[in-house]
This record gives sequence, C-alpha cells and structure tokens, in this order.
Amino acid sequence: MTALVAEYNQSVRNWIIHWLLSGVGLLIVARILPGIEVDGFGAALIAALVVGLVGATVGLVLKIVLLPFIIVTLGIVYFLINGLTLKLASEFVPGFRVNGCMPAVVGSLLLTVIDYVLYRLAGL
Repeated sequence: MTALVAEYNQSVRNWIIHWLLSGVGLLIVARILPGIEVDGFGAALIAALVVGLVGATVGLVLKIVLLPFIIVTLGIVYFLINGLTLKLASEFVPGFRVNGCMPAVVGSLLLTVIDYVLYRLAGL
C-alpha cells in the first residue's frame, strides 16, 4: 500500500512540474516570437493546461483523420495541426493570444523545442 501511495505522489509531482514547465515554455515563446502574447504566469499556466487538453482531444482526432495527408506531406500537416491546436487554445484563454496562422505554427514548433529542453534540464 505504501508503494502505491509513493508512486501516486511521484506521478502527481511529475504532472505538476510538467505543467509548470509548460507554462514557463509558453512565456519564453511569447518573449521570443512576435504574434504570441501572454499576459502573465497565471495566464500561461491556464494556457498550458488548455493547450494540453485541446491537443489531447481535437488534435488527436485531427491527427488520426488526417494521417494519410501527414504521411504524404512527410509530416508537414502534423505541424499545421499543432499550430491549429495552439491557435484554438488561444481562443479559450483570456490573456493568451495567437495573432495569425504563421505565429501559431512557428510557435508550436518553438514550444516543442523549448519544452524538450526544459524537461531535460528538470530531469523529466
């Protein structure tokens, strides 16, 4: 029983660290890329949560439905879907704005790279 509680605590701790790092990643992307704006850390945390939820629902469905196009275009459509999920998430979160399609696509690529670096630095 104690091992299950410890494993649960570790999972929750990793999830919270992952969420915080995603928020920091969004703030970094907003500082680097014109066209993406975040009003503060609170908005970044909410945006990170919504981006994850939109990516896990709408993004997943689009990736499954558009899989043939992803294969034919050698993954370019995959990047467009990720940009769309970022843009869609910005419509739901006050204080998080993505102004245009190009900043959404470039922002999703940049966010992926920054998140990867932050997770590696944190040991996740």
